[in-house]
Amino acid sequence: MQAPENIPDHLAPAAQAALLWINNARASEYSLTGLVDADDIETAGEPFEFGLVLCDGEICAREQIRVVPDGDAFHFDFVDESEPDIPPLLDPPVGVRHEWLDRQLEKHELYCYFIIAVCGDHPAASSYEAM
Repeated sequence: MQAPENIPDHLAPAAQAALLWINNARASEYSLTGLVDADDIETAGEPFEFGLVLCDGEICAREQIRVVPDGDAFHFDFVDESEPDIPPLLDPPVGVRHEWLDRQLEKHELYCYFIIAVCGDHPAASSYEAM
């Protein structure tokens, strides 16, 4: 997987346009967190496929996209893979995971404190306190 800052210059416009297309098509607010299956794409002047790793803060997904260049624009289609190498729903990527976990803990912080207060000496409560 190529992180957003490592996406090759010749693929960056197509990746950003595909992100906008997906967000418009699905009324979502994904951000691009990676690009897969793009190592062999040498030029963006002819049709090609790549995978986008997208996160919206709660869910990360992988979308395989067919890109057809049309002058300075692009046309996109979703590609159905019979058995994808990477599943369509993902854990947040490593660079995003830490922030995602922090946000999840903040959301559920009250419950965690409640568990510690109620369980007291229980080993599970002490292991949480060590975190």
